[in-house]
Amino acid sequence: MTQHPWEDKLSTAVQMGGIETSVLDNGAGRGTRVAWVNTGTGLRYKVILDRALDIGEAFFNQHSLTWLSHVGLTAPEPFSHQGMDWLRTFGGGLLTTCGLDHVGGPESDEYGHRGLHGTISNMPAEIESIVQPDPIRGSMDFSITGKIKQTKVFGPSFELKRTISGSLGLAAIRIRDEVTNCANTPAPHMLLYHFNFGWPLVDEGTDLLWQGSWRSPGEVTATKIFREGNNFRKCPPPIVNHSGTGEEVAFIDIGADQAGRCAAGLYNARLTLALAIRFSKKELPWLTNWQHWGKGEYVTGLEPGTNPPIGQSKARAQNELIFMEPGETRHYSLEIEVLNQEANIRRLLQQTHHQSH
Repeated sequence: MTQHPWEDKLSTAVQMGGIETSVLDNGAGRGTRVAWVNTGTGLRYKVILDRALDIGEAFFNQHSLTWLSHVGLTAPEPFSHQGMDWLRTFGGGLLTTCGLDHVGGPESDEYGHRGLHGTISNMPAEIESIVQPDPIRGSMDFSITGKIKQTKVFGPSFELKRTISGSLGLAAIRIRDEVTNCANTPAPHMLLYHFNFGWPLVDEGTDLLWQGSWRSPGEVTATKIFREGNNFRKCPPPIVNHSGTGEEVAFIDIGADQAGRCAAGLYNARLTLALAIRFSKKELPWLTNWQHWGKGEYVTGLEPGTNPPIGQSKARAQNELIFMEPGETRHYSLEIEVLNQEANIRRLLQQTHHQSH
């Protein structure tokens, strides 16, 4: 049997890492259940149990990986679903889930009214299990599993079963989602993983890593970021015309390897720090790159999704809207990995066909 370096030296697994649950007692998030996860590698992150098991703060050693908005962590507001209300509770964080029936701006049509990005991230989870690592007995794995309901009488009625998991000694987060239509009629389905990245991982010169054909809505101007000839994969300094609502997005038909796996991410050469997001092209065929470089609101998003955030109406008109049959379940798996070894970073750069500029 292989001798582990911690053998006979640990009293409790907490000394290496694991999951600690708590309830916030102050500010806008008062009463919200959270779980701090320590992977034992320098990667630590907060799972927000009352916000669809989304992920708030995330750190690797001394470096924050994510962008946190002025809003901060708020308690769930299930009826914050009209117009642009979603922005009132958008704390940023490593992951904010969008959907499960609509991803995009507010819209109204003969099928109903839908607010920005749907309601799932304002729904609390019913926790099914928390599994702690137990290195003393040879188990390094840990997980949190919960069920989140986005439902009403007469439908639509969705259930999201989410598991956030990892292993001590690996700087990685695994997300496994099962979305089920619990109603007795077909239901439209859209899902987008709104990953948000900020300083110091995102800084002037940080490289955005993705490959595939892309398009960007809106008029092409001299100041437009997503235009041919401009290096929109290199993060700029704060931009004055991104004050307020200034922003740009690109919808990317992301490339996949022979196994159908996609890779996207960020690389800060100054910190020798990279982050990779890996997912299935079949499950999540689109990647959205959001760039919002306002002063004091300096953020970029890499967002795998079933669709770009074009809204249910446009997806329906383009015959791209998914309909889930009664009882149908769809599965989604993603992995986030933090890399600080040059060989591993080089491999990620090759996977995303990155070229230095």
